Amino acid sequence: MTRTVFDNLIGAALLGAATLLAPAAQAQAPYPNRPIRLVVPFPAGGATDIFARAVSQKLGEKMGATIVVDNKPGAGGTIGSDIVAKAPADGYTLLLATSSTHSIAPSFGGKLPYDAVGDFTPISHVGNAPSIMLVPNSSPAKTVKEWIAYARKNPGKLNYASSGNGTVVHLGSEYFKAQAGLFLVHIPYRGTALAIPDLVSGKVDVLFDSLPSGLPHVKEGRLRALGITSARRSPLLPELPAISETVPGYETVTWFGLYGPKGMPADLATRLSNGINQALQEQDVKDRLARLGIEPVGGTPQQFAAMANADRAKWKKIINDRKITAE
Repeated sequence: MTRTVFDNLIGAALLGAATLLAPAAQAQAPYPNRPIRLVVPFPAGGATDIFARAVSQKLGEKMGATIVVDNKPGAGGTIGSDIVAKAPADGYTLLLATSSTHSIAPSFGGKLPYDAVGDFTPISHVGNAPSIMLVPNSSPAKTVKEWIAYARKNPGKLNYASSGNGTVVHLGSEYFKAQAGLFLVHIPYRGTALAIPDLVSGKVDVLFDSLPSGLPHVKEGRLRALGITSARRSPLLPELPAISETVPGYETVTWFGLYGPKGMPADLATRLSNGINQALQEQDVKDRLARLGIEPVGGTPQQFAAMANADRAKWKKIINDRKITAE
């Protein structure tokens, strides 16, 4: 064999080896090496969307990647959630879920296109949005304790408003009824904003509303706030007592969490979780979340999974015990 032929054979062999190794090298390129898609299963401009954009920018900076928010609303958040459930588990498609999509909807027992536990990889518990207990200025009660005593003296005569059957406002109110031992009549509205005029006029006796929606009416002197639904007093409103100070164990919040599809490598979930934790420490992120009435949380994927499982079990028990339906 001449040297020229030998050199050509060696060159061909090396080229072939390089061709075979190229896909493997590309597959092992450091994560992330392209934009990350963050699916928000609710419309643009809503609280979840604004929250996603507030957090995603800083998360992208921490991860060294561009994060693109992709709104996929519909069917109470199930359409966007299902898109992520069926996406590749490579860390490039994520979901900003809420207690509505991953705690409450699965607890009603209806058929969802995804398994809220088995089809997702927990990454991080990003934030909580507590509600406040609002009553008319004409209410004789100035505290949660006084309101409970007033309701017990008038069983079946007082009512509460909600944003509709099966919503977190409905379930949280029923939970309050159960914990406090009250008999209240449910009046469902198509959103809490529509209930506010009737609450102000005294036609409605109590409403558990979100901070951004309800607090302005308190500050304007149109309504009275008695308590907050977080387990402890909120740094967003430290002067307002927690309802749990009067009704031990009572807590209801809308949580926000980051998921990936099932099968995501643990190291990717941990990296994203660490990125979220760092982003939540940024003061401008804290300020933006405070304006949305959201408390930053953070933590590990394991802590997030445990919280979501406990929350799901709580709502399932309340739904079953109170015989609540979503219709």
